[in-house]
Amino acid sequence: MPLLQLQQITLRYGASPLLDEVDFQVDPGERVCLVGRNGTGKTSLMRIITGEETPNSGELVRTPGTVLTRLTQEIPEGLSGTVMDVIRSGLSPERHEEEWEIDVRLDELIEEMKLPAEQDFTALSGGLKRRVLLARALGGRPDVLLLDEPTNHMDLDSILWLEKYLLDHRVTLFFVTHDRAFLRKLATRIVELDRGKLTSWACDYDTFLERKAVAMETEEKQWALFDKKLAQEEAWLRQGVKARRTRNEGRVRALQQLRVERSARREREGKARIELQEGKTSGQKVIDVRDVSFSYGAAPVVAGLTTTIWRGDKIGIIGPNGSGKTTLLKLLLGQLTPESGTVKHGTNLQVVYLDQLRGQINDAKTVAQNVAGDAETVQFQGRSRHIHSYLQDFLFRADRIRMPAKMLSGGERNRLLLARLFLQPANVLVLDEPTNDLDAETMELLEDLLVEYTGTLLLVSHDRVFLDEVVTSTLVFEGEGAVLEYTGGYEDWVHQRAQYTPIVTPPVVAKPAEPEVKPKGVKLERPRKFLNREKKELAEMPALIEKLEGEQTALSARLGDPELYQKTPDLVATLQQELAALQERTQMAYKRWEELDTIRESCEAEA
Repeated sequence: MPLLQLQQITLRYGASPLLDEVDFQVDPGERVCLVGRNGTGKTSLMRIITGEETPNSGELVRTPGTVLTRLTQEIPEGLSGTVMDVIRSGLSPERHEEEWEIDVRLDELIEEMKLPAEQDFTALSGGLKRRVLLARALGGRPDVLLLDEPTNHMDLDSILWLEKYLLDHRVTLFFVTHDRAFLRKLATRIVELDRGKLTSWACDYDTFLERKAVAMETEEKQWALFDKKLAQEEAWLRQGVKARRTRNEGRVRALQQLRVERSARREREGKARIELQEGKTSGQKVIDVRDVSFSYGAAPVVAGLTTTIWRGDKIGIIGPNGSGKTTLLKLLLGQLTPESGTVKHGTNLQVVYLDQLRGQINDAKTVAQNVAGDAETVQFQGRSRHIHSYLQDFLFRADRIRMPAKMLSGGERNRLLLARLFLQPANVLVLDEPTNDLDAETMELLEDLLVEYTGTLLLVSHDRVFLDEVVTSTLVFEGEGAVLEYTGGYEDWVHQRAQYTPIVTPPVVAKPAEPEVKPKGVKLERPRKFLNREKKELAEMPALIEKLEGEQTALSARLGDPELYQKTPDLVATLQQELAALQERTQMAYKRWEELDTIRESCEAEA
């Protein structure tokens, strides 16, 4: 027997309903994942299920005694007391349990989740408050648990724990998530909300993607046939007087019905077209870190970190909440000064930083104003674009472009921030939890963009699939200030960590410095100066390399043209030789650039 049922539910805010005569049910033991684009009404559907929102029409039916609990994305206002008080507030009076049973269960939950039971809730960080609210939802043992983006603001260890808990306790779930690994691990059924309609897919996520692609292709073919028939009938009706005298009234009525069906059709939303402006080519060595340490009070955050980040590296930063991931970013960017050690930046860095706190959005301003101010156009990749056209690439409909940012969903806020940041040319991109709240399609487009990005990427993320798809190496917080470097993404780190044995180097005992003896009649060598011609050459290297790479691109395009081989085959060998020479010159230019950069650093150190 279903625990809950939705029957012909309709919810309408504007011209098109968010929910259009929706039917749906959840059976005991199911773990149903609701998928759909940002802003399609997923949270509204959850609020209807819990009774927080009333639909325009339709009926919600629950099995008597069914307990529902929803974990929201936001932290509710007005919660006070200790952590234990807040967790106990989630207990349902419909559960008839002995007090000792409740105490044992909640104590185990608090211990497993590493929560401070007696600490005041209002004094906790945002991330810790969310863990307490999760414990409150789990501790009440609901018949149906509704989770709205539960992995947002969670670290990887917490996500893995939650997956195991939900599976071990066989919790009946109805959830929304952008985390594809979490979805794949838990979902027994996929329900898609698209253009107001719910479609159930009794399969795993990957099978859903395959079947959905086939369904979309079929829909497009059906629409094309329908539109062709409609055009033919409209043409028939527009024929001359003789045709109108002899026209079939039944055919006219059929045409009118076709018009009604066409006007009722809800077109699919367009696809996002995310692009970013790549900056000028940076130096080959982007950030050089030597024995850097930093702490807050007595607690070490980073201890003795040494690493070099090269142009084109894509570095993932992994660690528990509160371990210091954002602090490490600020150290790498020069926003914090290390207590010991050095952080040196290469040349021509153009840094764009997406902040985890999303404080760069002004809620009082409209979506358009947050991106373009009071202007109607933005400059993107060397040309002027109307703000509406640019924002539509990020899936903002015309009716949402002029609304205040405070009205946006979490995913829309994230897309707005990306739209704003990607107007800035960047050769170093710093993204702190960029995937929070994004729908799957936008996230996959962002993945593709970052994979193709030729600049340097620093990425903090708890999204395992995103890390695996994008990064080339990881910096991982292992505790006590240790930050270790691993090759590859998340899965590579998991495998390497299992085999990793730290190499302990015995401390070097410094010998007492011997007094310097100046040989009689011999001058001490003066520090080498960085010559003016070397300074000039170093300054000109980025433009030279950009020019060489541009010539390579143009030549490669010519060699990729099939007509070249048909019309002027004798020219092919010559062009191939020119391309090889250009590639060699480019490599030599990069080598010289690195040499000059090293000489400059050496001269500055000796000065």
